[in-house]
Amino acid sequence: MSGKTTNIIYWTGVILTSLWFGTSGFFELTGNPIVWDITQQLGYPAHFIYILGVAKVSGVIVLLLPGKLLRLKEWVFAGIFFDILFAFFSKLAVLGFAATTDAIIAFVMVSVTYVMFRRIYGAMPVPVI
Repeated sequence: MSGKTTNIIYWTGVILTSLWFGTSGFFELTGNPIVWDITQQLGYPAHFIYILGVAKVSGVIVLLLPGKLLRLKEWVFAGIFFDILFAFFSKLAVLGFAATTDAIIAFVMVSVTYVMFRRIYGAMPVPVI
């Protein structure tokens, strides 16, 4: 795969991930009833929904910065994976397998984006303390 193709796949993934999680974060921060009702139905408290919204919007901002804050982007990807993982298992336990489709799609999309991130930026050296 050429570098240009890798970049196109990466930035397409970043934009789609940013739209998905940015919109979700915005809805969590603004109290959108659809997002709030589902999240509370899954058993999460109201204060957690606000924290999740702040984390998502902040993470999207970091993801959209080209070539900067690479270590922080690693943390953003980790946070997104945890969000997807918790959403999947929460929905599976409470709402059933059919409700997990969005989490499965998000997992595939973010996984491909992360693989492209690694191809572009390589492995990050461990800092010496």
